[in-house]
Amino acid sequence: MTNEFIADQQWFRSANGLSLLAGSPLTSFTVSEAGARVLDAIENGAPLPGNHVSLTSRLLATGAIHPLPNQSVSPSDISVVIPALVHNENERERLQSLVNQLSNMTVIVVDDASPQPISLNGATVIRRDSNGGPGAARNSGVREVSTPYVAFVDADIVVTSESLRMLASVLLTDNVVLVAPRVATENNKTFLGEYESLRSPLDLGTSPAVVRPLSRVSYVPAAVLVGRTQQLIDAFDESMRLGEDVDMVWRIAESGGMVRYVPSVECHHEPRATWRALLKQRFGYGSSAATLDKRHPFAASPFRSHGVLVLPALALLSGYIYFALLLAIPTYVYFAITLRSTKLSVRMRARITWIGFTATVRLLAAAIRRVWWPVIAIAMALFQPALFLMLFSVLAAPAYGIVRAKPKYPGEYFLMRILDDCAYGLGVWAGAIRTRNFRCLLPVITFRRTSRAK
Repeated sequence: MTNEFIADQQWFRSANGLSLLAGSPLTSFTVSEAGARVLDAIENGAPLPGNHVSLTSRLLATGAIHPLPNQSVSPSDISVVIPALVHNENERERLQSLVNQLSNMTVIVVDDASPQPISLNGATVIRRDSNGGPGAARNSGVREVSTPYVAFVDADIVVTSESLRMLASVLLTDNVVLVAPRVATENNKTFLGEYESLRSPLDLGTSPAVVRPLSRVSYVPAAVLVGRTQQLIDAFDESMRLGEDVDMVWRIAESGGMVRYVPSVECHHEPRATWRALLKQRFGYGSSAATLDKRHPFAASPFRSHGVLVLPALALLSGYIYFALLLAIPTYVYFAITLRSTKLSVRMRARITWIGFTATVRLLAAAIRRVWWPVIAIAMALFQPALFLMLFSVLAAPAYGIVRAKPKYPGEYFLMRILDDCAYGLGVWAGAIRTRNFRCLLPVITFRRTSRAK
């Protein structure tokens, strides 16, 4: 195990330094004075005491801290599997450029029944007789891997061998099976390039995380993944054309393995060429929710929150501001009482309650504009508050995005934000109807107390 860690941005320390809150759902760690010295060392970047392993292992498992590996992995220990469906010479040249970037590693390109067989230098090419989709292509490739680590890289990604080595070094941390980098979209100065650089579903932000269902980072895309070869043989469900990467990540997490998101390593993805291609992608992502829910019940839910926070958030979004303020009083009292065991100050408990409330408002508005908008649209004909609920949920996010990001094309950005969410929601409903599984439309409301770890 590495001896260097960074604290997650979500953790809180009590005034006496003897408790820690982190993760999702909220987890309370009560530590001894020796444990407090370990926390102090992590916060200050100082050398850790010799007895840190027990505590840091538990903190790693919850995502309260993140490893900073100080060992390297040889390029000869990593094989790269690239699923490819090539339609023209430009795509073949782009693929050849990617292979050239990874020339010091073993590269296996799986030709997923391209119209013409792929010819490349510096890579082993395996051709499939029929197109089985990216999951099947990755499975075909990993069966040929003999190195301890394998990297899955999509053909339209720009990545270097050094980036893959940095990701592989995280696998040296105990129990880590899979690692993903940040996949940012190149801003090519067009509207779509700018939009996807701000709103790509592949880009999961700048904060490291443990990846698990219904958490702050609940999935990672298979655009770039590095993992342990033996645990990834036939890891993708070949019956799934979409969402197969999310399904694999969730199965690893459910089996006790760890998946880490490491945004300090950044790769790049080309933006979609047309509005239609972008919206088709979003529709496809949404359509996988029902299938994912069948395999992982409620993990694909559009909204999850503590039940005490839902009513004041709903009141605020419906325009009942005074009623929402009135509900805030018992909400604060509830959490002030239930968080007493954390030994946090009253002020810190109020801060955590506020963070939870604002997150609930944001997530509820997102669920409405992305998934529940057809139901709210019907309710608008019957209930006037539903109109305010819909307008605020749909319009506030793109307006805030314009103020915050100051895009070069604000009008197009505003429209695309609405169409983006609409396309995803239509995909969710289409998948639910096709599979006759409507559970993916339901919220997850919990009343769990804060979990604790000694």
